[in-house]
Amino acid sequence: MAEWDVFAVRYAERNSRTRADSFLFDADHATPHAMDYFLWVLRRNGRVILVDTGYDAAEAQQRGRPILQDPREAIRPLGLDPASIDTVIVTHLHYDHAGGLALFPDATLHLQASEMAYATGPCMCHDVLRMPFTGEHVCEAVRRLHGGRLVFHEGDGEVAEGVTVHRIGGHSRGLQAVRVRTAAGWLCLASDAAHYYENWVSRKLFPIVVDAEDMLRGFNRLRALASAPSLIVPGHDPLVRSLFPADGPEIWRLDRGPLRPVPGL
Repeated sequence: MAEWDVFAVRYAERNSRTRADSFLFDADHATPHAMDYFLWVLRRNGRVILVDTGYDAAEAQQRGRPILQDPREAIRPLGLDPASIDTVIVTHLHYDHAGGLALFPDATLHLQASEMAYATGPCMCHDVLRMPFTGEHVCEAVRRLHGGRLVFHEGDGEVAEGVTVHRIGGHSRGLQAVRVRTAAGWLCLASDAAHYYENWVSRKLFPIVVDAEDMLRGFNRLRALASAPSLIVPGHDPLVRSLFPADGPEIWRLDRGPLRPVPGL
C-alpha cells in the first residue's frame, strides 16, 4: 500500500490558558497551559487531502482569539494552492476546525453523519453545547451538502487508499479521528479526541465534552488505530513542535515519526 506524507501546519496559538481549561478534575488548575491550533496536510503522488481548515480573521476577531496566519497562507510553503484543494476531511464542526470551510470552496467534505445531526439538532438549543460552533460554518457544510460536495461517513469509512476515518465522539457527537498509512506505520491524527498527549496517556477528560464515556473509550480506540503509541498525534499540543521535525515556517512533518520519545509513553 502506498504511503502518505503528513504535515501539521500551525495557524494559531492561545497562551492565556491554564490547566483548568484542558483537564477536568486536575489537581493543578492554575498553572498556565498553552494551546496550539493546527490543520493537517496529507500528500501522496500529487494527491492532497486537507484535514480541517482552521478559522479565518473574521472568526478570530469575533471570538477574540487572534490567528498567526490565514489557513490559506499557512499551507502555501508546501507548494499548495488553496484553490486546488478538492478534498477536506472535517474532524468535527467546531469553529477552530471548520471555520475555514468557505476558504476552500471547491472541496468535497468528508464528515460523520452524526456530527451534522448534532450541529443542526436540538442539542444546539443549549448555550453551553452551542458555544464551540458558529452557525455560518455549519451552514457552509449544509450548502456543500446541497451542492453535492459532502460525503457522509457512519462510524468507519475510507476517504482514499491508506486514509480512513473513525467516529470517536466524546468532545463532539460526531468527532472523527483520521488514520493514515505512512513510512513509520499507521499514524492516527486524533484531532480533539485528545487535545494533548496528557489527555489520552493519563486518561484525563477535556472540559468541553458531550459524552464523557465516549471520550474515555476514544482513548482506547486511538491506541488501537495507531501502529505505536508515539504515532498518535494530538490536536492541540505544543509538544508536537518539539517532537517532530520542522519542515518550513510553522510546519512539522509527522509521517516519519517523532524525533525522540513522547513524554509519558
